[in-house]
Amino acid sequence: MQHRESCHVAIIGAGPYGLAAAAHLRAKDVETRIFGAPMEFWQRHMPRGMFLRSGPSASSLADPDDRFELDRYRDLHGIPHSKPVPLDDFVRYGRWFQQQAVPDVERRTVTHLAPNSRGFHVRMEDGEEFHARRVVVATGISLFSYRPEQFTGLPASLVSHSFDHADLSRFAGQRVVVVGAGQSALESAALLHEAGAAVEIIARAPGTYMIPDLGSKGFSKNVRRALSPIARPPFDIMGPRFISWLIAWPRVYRRSPQALQDFLTARAVRPAGASWLVSRLVSVPVTPGCTVPSAVPAGSRLRLRLSDGTERLVDHLLLCTGYRVDVTRYAFLAPALRQALRTREGYPELDVGFESSLPGLHFVGTPAAGTFGPLCRFVVGSKYMARELTRHITRQNGNGSRDV
Repeated sequence: MQHRESCHVAIIGAGPYGLAAAAHLRAKDVETRIFGAPMEFWQRHMPRGMFLRSGPSASSLADPDDRFELDRYRDLHGIPHSKPVPLDDFVRYGRWFQQQAVPDVERRTVTHLAPNSRGFHVRMEDGEEFHARRVVVATGISLFSYRPEQFTGLPASLVSHSFDHADLSRFAGQRVVVVGAGQSALESAALLHEAGAAVEIIARAPGTYMIPDLGSKGFSKNVRRALSPIARPPFDIMGPRFISWLIAWPRVYRRSPQALQDFLTARAVRPAGASWLVSRLVSVPVTPGCTVPSAVPAGSRLRLRLSDGTERLVDHLLLCTGYRVDVTRYAFLAPALRQALRTREGYPELDVGFESSLPGLHFVGTPAAGTFGPLCRFVVGSKYMARELTRHITRQNGNGSRDV
């Protein structure tokens, strides 16, 4: 077993938020170690051929001097400044950012985290143990994919979640039903259709959550009737323009009444798709206002019963039902730590600096959205996070008092 004395900050996770946090902390000479496989979620759990819903201006990872933005990467590598941003380009860009800003990411897994008198005891998969005064959890949403209860126990060959797939071409020639109405569902349906699958989208709520710009010529009458437009806001965050401006100030969001927070979140992250999907979904049928109460294997296929009384016999059901945060599911958190952590509906309750109810333990990215709002769900939110986290930690270093 290997032992190291300590480090000031340990960051668990090497996606956009973890990398941004490390870059900013190190720029202020805060000793930092970061663990994880850079951009792993984006490569392993997003389908090839997809595009980012966020535009180029909202897709840069945050470094303190803005030297490693997406546009600079494109210029240096002769990549056209296209919109939307292809997934492959974004993954390569993220790894380039890591090489430039945080070259010494430790590609190992943290298996245990427990509080102690010096902050936190950290144990790695290879047996190394050390102490960290602070820990930043930046592990993303991998553990939180939501699968409705009625599909529990069905074989993966018949039912899967969008999280499970990096390549949808495996469904070529099959009949697939996609459940959901957000970007993931709509783009998955487009990719499946383009790969040669027979696809149908089944969406629970009609007319409140789908693609803008439905006046496009050639868009099927069925789809036009099922979908309704949502204005494209600044920062490429889904929601009306004034909502987008309001959630761009996480500090204000945190201090807002709960009723206002709930309203802003509901409007900002309602299921919807980007306008550039319109032409790609012309031939894909949409059944709005329906759910799938039951699914039963029928030989090698799956029989679905819809809430409108109709049935479908399909080869596969793809759940694009999103993610539900529950930080107590992090297996590396010691039981005592999980029990002491204050949460609300699965989200950690956070203070300034993204600090949890356990001093020195911080959560960033989507788990922080419960306190700081929907901006934390998007790459563009990493800049605010990294600056506030660093400001908070360095201020405490300077005077030893809690920032308020």
